[in-house]
Amino acid sequence: MADGEPLIPPSAVDVDISDIAWGADRTMSDFETGMWRMEEAQPKLRSPIVAVDVLDGPPDWDRLVRAHEWASHMVPRIRMRVVEPTLRLGNPMWSVDPEFDLDYHLTRVRLPEPATFDHALRMCRRLATEPFDRARPPWRAMLIEGLEDGRAIYVVKTHHSITDGLGGIQLMTLLHSRRPEPSPDKPDRPPPLPERMSGGGAFFEQALGNVRRAPGRLGGLVRGAARTTMTAVTDPVGTVTDIVGYANSIRRVITPPPAAGSPLLRDRGLGRWFGVLEVGVDELRSAAHRAEASLNDAYVAALLGGFRRYHESFGHDIDTIPVGMPVSLRVASDPTGGNRFAAARFAGPVGEVDPIERIKKVRAIVLDLRQEPALGLLDSAAPILVRMPTVVLANWYLAQSSGLDLQASNVAGVPVPVYLAGARIERMFPFGPAPGCAVMATLVSHVGTCCIGVNLDTAAVTEPARFMLCLQESLDEIVELGRG
Repeated sequence: MADGEPLIPPSAVDVDISDIAWGADRTMSDFETGMWRMEEAQPKLRSPIVAVDVLDGPPDWDRLVRAHEWASHMVPRIRMRVVEPTLRLGNPMWSVDPEFDLDYHLTRVRLPEPATFDHALRMCRRLATEPFDRARPPWRAMLIEGLEDGRAIYVVKTHHSITDGLGGIQLMTLLHSRRPEPSPDKPDRPPPLPERMSGGGAFFEQALGNVRRAPGRLGGLVRGAARTTMTAVTDPVGTVTDIVGYANSIRRVITPPPAAGSPLLRDRGLGRWFGVLEVGVDELRSAAHRAEASLNDAYVAALLGGFRRYHESFGHDIDTIPVGMPVSLRVASDPTGGNRFAAARFAGPVGEVDPIERIKKVRAIVLDLRQEPALGLLDSAAPILVRMPTVVLANWYLAQSSGLDLQASNVAGVPVPVYLAGARIERMFPFGPAPGCAVMATLVSHVGTCCIGVNLDTAAVTEPARFMLCLQESLDEIVELGRG
């Protein structure tokens, strides 16, 4: 679901060093720890987040290198690797890589002519499917040149344990500028000092931090228990009602969607295929208004319509499919970076042919999901789940995610023109991770255009080109509502 208002990046010279706290916490959360460790046991759970910028021309390479160097000063997490505590007695910690090498993380390639955007997208897909070197900071970036129309592609891949989609957009805005000219007077600070943290060092630093925080946590528990007791005494009926309501919400949240996975999309594998769609923000919003719904509702309805068309092209009738949707839990006071989202699941009304009715059904489902008190249950249960044997946790999570045919995400983007080392960014296509699901679709708005990146599991979607054509036809049908 949409993660708030579009981001307007400041000019580089206006950046306030004191305001940048992206990824300030050195210890992974329990939820992030699970994502980091599970893919070791189950490669199908690899979770890179990929952003593809389409540039109007090749950027100045030297400026691009300097921009990354500058960003690594401003955001120390860029230079940090993951250190596991001894015997994994605790969560992984972020430590400045003593051998940080920008040339390893930022590379440049030129495609043989004549090259098209599809050729560049294949390069992006290849980068996305390569596993991270877990001894280095888990991110890579690549500039792809040589396209026949003179454009260039800039692609960034980060591990999901670093950030969620909105945090990734926040990080990207540091590299973007609102003007093509250089900013020689932008603020800077020295790079973080290299660290040689060992597993034992990570264990002791984390243990010491837990000891220091213990009194505050204990006090919070005592105060919380006192408030709960007082409420129970003064309003016993309301307290019981709240408990029963939350218990029922837990049941609804943990129960799988009342929809069986499509037999056409049953298989899962490691192969990935990237496709893109785009539509005007105003066009999609106008279509949504016909159904008294939001842009996100129209977007999800378009995806579901594409699934129906794809199945019909094979002679299959389908009524519903299991759908997952990340819901942002971020509030204004949350620091940038990190992961703050919950996973909602529902039965997507694929069989609804009428696009207006399909949008309305999606609207009703989404409104109900937002009201679930236990929506953030997975985040609350993470301290328990992450203590399970990694193989057990990975297999359990894979079983849950493999039951989803579609995951759909919508992240607020940038509404104003931005540049990367002198080149204007025309489009920004996001490709979210697809750990176990058949299709992951992500929408980011960019200067009036909805840029939709579709990450397909090729074991499930055996004919990606046909699938993308079906999505495009469904999107066109939705957009036509607004024109009518």
